[in-house]
Amino acid sequence: MAADTSPPANPEALLPSTEEFTEVQQSAEFGELRRSHRSFTFPLTIAFIVWYLLYVLLSNYAGGFMGTEVAGNVNVALVLGLAQFLTTFLIAWWYARHAAARLDPRAEAIKSRMEGGR
Repeated sequence: MAADTSPPANPEALLPSTEEFTEVQQSAEFGELRRSHRSFTFPLTIAFIVWYLLYVLLSNYAGGFMGTEVAGNVNVALVLGLAQFLTTFLIAWWYARHAAARLDPRAEAIKSRMEGGR
């Protein structure tokens, strides 16, 4: 991968100071970005962990239910196990859409101001 531009003559001149980082971190805009991220990721993470633990508990303690055949040799355990994969991919897709629509533009605006010297 070739770079189209040469590196800046003084890379440290582009770096914000510690005080600027602290100021941005304490800003309302950064707080809103953090809240938007957390309000999406924390509930989905908790829901997925509960869903996963439910599957594990059912596998351990409800063998009769999990062994119930749904169609042919396909039982409830297999269906729920495949649903684990499906929900993993759906959550990743949903997060990518959320990040592209709500998080990335805000983060890019903050980054541009930090790198551009306001």
